[in-house]
This record gives sequence, structure tokens and C-alpha cells, in this order.
Amino acid sequence: MHVEEKLTAETFPAEPEKATLEGKNKFLGFWFFLGGETVLFASLFATYLALKNNHGTGPSSQEIFQMPLAFAATMLLLTSSLTSVYAMYHMKNFNFKKMQLWLGLTLLLGAAFLGLEIYEFYHYVHEGHTITSSAFGSAFYVLVGTHGAHVAFGLCWILTLMIRNANRGLDLYNAPKFYVASLYWHFIDVVWVFIFTVVYLMGMVG
Repeated sequence: MHVEEKLTAETFPAEPEKATLEGKNKFLGFWFFLGGETVLFASLFATYLALKNNHGTGPSSQEIFQMPLAFAATMLLLTSSLTSVYAMYHMKNFNFKKMQLWLGLTLLLGAAFLGLEIYEFYHYVHEGHTITSSAFGSAFYVLVGTHGAHVAFGLCWILTLMIRNANRGLDLYNAPKFYVASLYWHFIDVVWVFIFTVVYLMGMVG
């Protein structure tokens, strides 16, 4: 029997994600990965800002963007970040069931966000705003679509962890994995805040 399986709430370390060398390495490696992701999105934002006014004969951002839809999507994703925080709180307190519950809520909110984004894209395409309609369209779909792909990946990541460890419970081996997945989720939430500000708010102002 592994040492991790004998842990209790009293013996569980305060920072289980860094309690082992493997956990520390995962934590460090994640920050290097995040650096590359930051460069990727910075490049996409720069491209979008350079092309956002080049809509040609297609619709402009003022003509197609809808604040209620973008605001609803933002609230869903920000709330999912909060539920992820609660999940990690219960992870640090060695409460596996409550951690799974809050991660499940995170998944539901993230899936609802993706559903709204898919509906948004469907609506825009029928309004003539496609990835090939203009430089603005290309920059918009690449930026927002790349973020959406990251959200989908994050959902699959968290769901896989939940299913794989459903019977195993919480230990020092999988605690860093849950924690790093939660950090990734916060990262894509922060990126969306920038998208909401730069793409939607600035786009509606003009």
C-alpha cells in the first residue's frame, strides 16, 4: 500500500501540490508552459488589434457584436473560475467528494460557455461575418476560436482527472495534477477577460 493511501485530513500537508518532488516539478513545468501560452495569445491579440478595422465589405464589430451574449458568457466563465477555487479549497482540506462536486460545477459552467460561443459563431456566420469574409473576420475567429479550443481542452483535462481518480480518491500523486489543471483554468479565464475587453467592449465602441 502506498503512503499516499494512508493519509488522513490530519496528516494531509497544507500544500499537497508541492509536497513531493514530482509535484514541484509539475508546478515548475506548468509555469514554463504558461509562458509559451502567454506569448501565443499576445501574438493573436496584436494581430487582431492590427486588423480589427479591416472589415472590407463585411459587417463591422459595431454591427454584429451583442453585449448581452458576451456578458453572459463572461459571467459563466468567471463563475467557473470561482467554483474551481472552491474545489482547490476542498482539495487542500482533504475532502475529495466536495472537490469533485465543485469541479463538476466548473465543467457545467465551462460547457455552457462553449455552448454560447458556438451559438455566437453560428449567428455571426449567418450575418456574413466569417473567417474568410475579411481580415477582421480572420483575426476574430482565430483569436476567439483559439481561446475556445483551450476551454474545450481544459474541460477534457479536468473531466479526465475526475473520472480516472473517482475510485482512487485524493493523494499526493494526483493532488498536483488537480491543482495544475485548476491553474490552467484560471489562465484561460484571465485570457477571456482580455478578449471581452479588447474584442467586445472596444469593438462596440469602435
